[in-house]
Amino acid sequence: MMETTVAQKLEALVKLQTIDSKLDEIRKVRGDLPEEVRDLEDELEGYKVRIDKHNSEIEALEQDKVKYKQGGKDAEKNIKKYTEQQSNVRNNREYDAITKEMELQSLEIQIMEKKTREANAKIDLKNKEIESTKEMLAERQADLKNKKLELDQIVDESKEDENKLMKDRSGAESIIDERLLYSYNRIRSNAVNGLAVVPVKRDACGGCFNTVPPQRQGDIREKKKIIVCEHCGRIFCDVELPFVAEPAPVLAKK
Repeated sequence: MMETTVAQKLEALVKLQTIDSKLDEIRKVRGDLPEEVRDLEDELEGYKVRIDKHNSEIEALEQDKVKYKQGGKDAEKNIKKYTEQQSNVRNNREYDAITKEMELQSLEIQIMEKKTREANAKIDLKNKEIESTKEMLAERQADLKNKKLELDQIVDESKEDENKLMKDRSGAESIIDERLLYSYNRIRSNAVNGLAVVPVKRDACGGCFNTVPPQRQGDIREKKKIIVCEHCGRIFCDVELPFVAEPAPVLAKK
């Protein structure tokens, strides 16, 4: 396989940059829609997680209610037991001790009832929060559906052109070595306008507009090595010749 020359690599880079610029224009038409769709999807996921969390907390509270109910029943059994024991006490000391235990069990029942009421109040609040979250979820799902329809319509309109450009892009990439391609993609990702390959225009970099010395311009024209802008790092592909207006034709005197 013949080695690719620098001139061929630069030609492929120019083609790749042209394709990427066209792809940028196609995607620019979509505006913020892709990002809005992603944000909505993340928001919906957050609502679902919130609902699952509330349901888990309700389940835990229901389990607590079962424990409180059982605690109340146990206390009632103890009161019944102590009531039977009271009839068989031998002195006031035993009677007072049993009475105190019965009072403690009665207090335990009150505590269990209070905890049950608190759990019910928390469950009611959680259910209201779930309903509120479900309403927001439904609204945002409708928004997401509309945004996706709008985005899909725009994507479908440009799908054929985009697929062709992506195919052409793969062809251009195959000519460029991996290291140079990595540099191109890195420069492009950092450039506001997406330009990684630029010509020298009017003695200046076509990307950052800093002056390019004449000697460097000569090296760029020769296309014997890859030369980048010392200011912005963009790859120089060529030097554009200044436009020279043709002299106006001299009209012959009659």
